Amino acid sequence: MRRSAATGRGAADPGVLGEAVEGLLAFLELERGLSAHTVAAYRNDLVAAARHLQGQGRERWSEVSGADLTDWLYGLADGGMTTSSLARKRSALRTFGRYLVKEGLRRDDFGPGLEGFKVRRKVPETLTIREVERLLASPVENTPLGVRDAAILELFYSSGLRVSELAGLLLQQVNLSEGMVLVRGKGSKERVVPLGTKAVGALQRYLDYARPRLVGPKTGSTFFLSRRGGPLSRKTLWVAIRDHATRAGIERPVKPHLLRHSFATHLLSGGADLRSIQEMLGHADISTTQIYTAVDAPRLVEAHAEHHPRNRKRPRGRPASAG
Repeated sequence: MRRSAATGRGAADPGVLGEAVEGLLAFLELERGLSAHTVAAYRNDLVAAARHLQGQGRERWSEVSGADLTDWLYGLADGGMTTSSLARKRSALRTFGRYLVKEGLRRDDFGPGLEGFKVRRKVPETLTIREVERLLASPVENTPLGVRDAAILELFYSSGLRVSELAGLLLQQVNLSEGMVLVRGKGSKERVVPLGTKAVGALQRYLDYARPRLVGPKTGSTFFLSRRGGPLSRKTLWVAIRDHATRAGIERPVKPHLLRHSFATHLLSGGADLRSIQEMLGHADISTTQIYTAVDAPRLVEAHAEHHPRNRKRPRGRPASAG
């Protein structure tokens, strides 16, 4: 079986169980076009499951039940694993269950057996609007890197892009005249995200002033460039945002995903509908987007009181009916 760089076999792979995992990884990379980062995450999760099952005496995936996997997930939860990691592992196992049936390695899909394991999603932390304003004002815009960072921060907050999506952005994906950016997200799925006027202005300043000064001999069509003229790494973006947050006097840790959460929550607070936010974030399932309603619960209560026919506030001066 072909081994790619993203899915290369390690010495600790658990025998026959691990070989089936390798088959799925090759399929995800070659047929579905998933990124090396995503494939590596699948590999880590599924190999961990395979190692556990091997320790339980399972030698083939046909011997594994949904209950076996649910018990494993609960064990990880009891050990303090984060909800996001647990949700990712459950998702990987569901994908793997379908693959095993498709390849004839199982008669039935163990995925439905994982429904009993409920991941309690943590309500996402967000920045206040005032904190966002301080963060966006942090870069000193008299240097190419300062102008670049200002554009990056504005784009993160205006579009809700994932860090990998922003780092991989190409010139041809950004249409400033239309105020739109074409995003290639998870699974190579494309979506169009609108940009606010301030983000458009910051991006135009970057293109006019900063990017020409950062271009190097091997610069291609990557939109955001490093000081050496190459693509920005995820780590560089994390460090830049952390440093600007510190400069802005924001005491808690600020990472790119916090801006994505703030983008979604502030849109919802402003009256945007959940489906539109789902499309802009690139969520395949609206249940992922619904977590933001927990953050904005006070506004939802107020909206219900204001607009529901059985809960509307009475107009001033109008007495209640005596019945």
